[in-house]
Amino acid sequence: MPNPYFKFKQFTVYHDRCAMKVGTDGVLLGAWAQVDNARRVLDIGTGTGLIALMTAQRSLAHIVGIDIDEKAVEQAEENVKASPWKERISICRKDVVQMCGEVDGTFDAIVSNPPYFVENVHCPDARRNVARHTGDLTFGGLLAAVERLLTEDGTFSVIIPTDAADDFVSLAAGKHLYPNRKTLIHTKPDAVPKRVLLAFGRQICACATEHLVVELERHVYSPAYIRLTKEFYLNM
Repeated sequence: MPNPYFKFKQFTVYHDRCAMKVGTDGVLLGAWAQVDNARRVLDIGTGTGLIALMTAQRSLAHIVGIDIDEKAVEQAEENVKASPWKERISICRKDVVQMCGEVDGTFDAIVSNPPYFVENVHCPDARRNVARHTGDLTFGGLLAAVERLLTEDGTFSVIIPTDAADDFVSLAAGKHLYPNRKTLIHTKPDAVPKRVLLAFGRQICACATEHLVVELERHVYSPAYIRLTKEFYLNM
């Protein structure tokens, strides 16, 4: 039976009731996103609360994590209550599209590990489908919400499949959001990158592409990945 929790250095994430478990994508985004000086952070599709908890460890911000999955919200709330930062993290069952009608321009950092499978073949688990497929929340809908909720000098950080990056950047430009950081993720040194970390702001600027290798070989992590995640993983 899979372990029902994942233990980090400063907190533990239970994920047995969540459709999407703790994974490398979430850890990468939680460690990479620029939140050091943020005051209010929104985590869209918080799931287990992993990224919200990582953000709390890395900043002094108040974090709001939202998700539409009731069981995920319940488990994220429990994970937050058991953490050192329960006073700074709020978990809500809410659709970000509905949230747009309530709050304008109040988050100076927004993070999201969004649903990304857009093909027609869905998996049998309905909750996992919601977590993994764009469904009702399209990339365009996500970006429209970010455009409205982000402060003028705020940053939006996301991890998505590499083959969706060009379309995502184009859609973002239509919402006056422009990339300022880009990191391609390679699982191995010779592997084609399947994921990309992107950060957006409201100003057009140069955006260099960086590369990050996760493993040099099986269970041998690269120095760059260790530097990025060592404050979180127990054995780094």
